[in-house]
Amino acid sequence: MKKQPKNSAIGRRDFLAATSSLLAATVPGAEMIVHAANSEAPLPSFPAARPSGDLRKIPIGVFDPVYEHLSLDAMLDKVTALGLEAMEIGTGGYPNNPHCPLDDLIADRSKAKAWLKKFEDRGILVATLSCHGNPIHPDLKHAQKDIDTFRKTVLLAEIIDVRVIVGFSGCPGGTPQDTQPNWITYRWPPEYAKMQDWQWKEKIIPYWKDAAKFAREHGIKRLAFEMHPNFAVYNPRTLMKLREAVGEEIGANCDLSHLFWQGCDPVEVIHFLGKQGALFHAHMKDTVFFPENVNTYGVLNFAFETNELDLASETFRAVGYGHGAGLWKSIVKAYMDVGFEGILSIENEDPILAGEVGVERAAYVLKNVRKELLGE
Repeated sequence: MKKQPKNSAIGRRDFLAATSSLLAATVPGAEMIVHAANSEAPLPSFPAARPSGDLRKIPIGVFDPVYEHLSLDAMLDKVTALGLEAMEIGTGGYPNNPHCPLDDLIADRSKAKAWLKKFEDRGILVATLSCHGNPIHPDLKHAQKDIDTFRKTVLLAEIIDVRVIVGFSGCPGGTPQDTQPNWITYRWPPEYAKMQDWQWKEKIIPYWKDAAKFAREHGIKRLAFEMHPNFAVYNPRTLMKLREAVGEEIGANCDLSHLFWQGCDPVEVIHFLGKQGALFHAHMKDTVFFPENVNTYGVLNFAFETNELDLASETFRAVGYGHGAGLWKSIVKAYMDVGFEGILSIENEDPILAGEVGVERAAYVLKNVRKELLGE
């Protein structure tokens, strides 16, 4: 894992140039990016923002699995040093949860309050709890583990007054006999339509009706689903389908990195979800496309490791490394315009700027575009 640079207060040109050699070595077609970063041409500037009553300072935070190698106190030191204002804390499921001993905290309210005080003493808001699992997995043991984690997360959220829980919708099998999930996005041949209908009627909607009722009974009215491939909710349309079937507790964790490659316009998505009152949380993560591979292989050709990049069509990047600061300024403004009440939570899964480095770079971009929008 790369070490965080000691001095994070670098200039924008130095910030871009610092990674130019790494980009050239690992990313197909990166030469043009490197040339632009190192050229003497002036960097684009934004017109001075004129804040209106619609704009508000949305807190910038981070999702904690990137710091899974650190103790809670060491993680808080890092987050404080970056000037971040909020955190999304994992409680279980697919990411590890070394910073949240869930069973201990729900068993003893005084321990839960003492745990929360560590964040409060540093001026860091615990904005959301996240349990990214598959509670409708056809393997009943797997499903029950994630069901239990969700319910315990609701109980902890009630104790520490957190009002948003982030997760996945899950994905069942395609038939009662399946032992593994079956992600169906295309309703032909007709047996696939039949399986998808069964999934929603028998598994997805019944489970989430019950789960939303449990959450509501404990004061939690915002369940923020990450629209993620391989799960039933993977785009705004499937999110709204579940919301209409279950209730207003269902909303979005708007992680645009999964929507870029589906061809969604990020600003349109934010405006749509905001208008529906369904925008509960936001992951800040970018996606870069490699056009020569997209043209040859299409977009269903994702890379997760650097050794896969040569033939990949796209991969995750830190904010600003897939799409320029201009677009991210429009994205942050869209959140402001719709009155978004959550946080901008940095999730770093960049295979090039791995770990803490990617968080630092994303925070730099987000803080600067926010300052420009607010005229600070």
